[in-house]
Amino acid sequence: MTTLVLVRHAKSDWGRPDLDDHDRPLNDRGRADAPRMARRLAATGIRLDTILASTALRAHTTAQVFAAQLGAPLRTDPGLYGAPASVLLQTAAAEQANAVMVVAHDPGMTVLAERLSGGGIGHMPTCAVAVFTWETDDWDVVTATDPDAWEFDSPR
Repeated sequence: MTTLVLVRHAKSDWGRPDLDDHDRPLNDRGRADAPRMARRLAATGIRLDTILASTALRAHTTAQVFAAQLGAPLRTDPGLYGAPASVLLQTAAAEQANAVMVVAHDPGMTVLAERLSGGGIGHMPTCAVAVFTWETDDWDVVTATDPDAWEFDSPR
């Protein structure tokens, strides 16, 4: 079985015009939502082989919270910053792991979640979690077919 978990970064601080987009930290809501959503995902019993995160501060910080809660290794990938849906999926597939989480940004996250859910997920709000599963261990099959099941959770 193959599992792909998509997490859009938690809410970031737009009130700092002096910061580059890449360097925006989480705001109060983001700092509250990330641990809450990580605990909710952990309560499902999911086990991850790896977490891949954008290098943007808001995505990396969100991923650190999930990694600590789930006990999964975390690696940042600069190619995930602003990546389109196809790159998000290809990056996860390149890991060749059974259970991969990707923490990144919109619009790529929403486009991929919408595609994989057959339109069931119309938007990935900040800190939303979408879990997709396939009854195969072959990422070539995963990247070419619809998942066998999916679940969605959002802090709002």
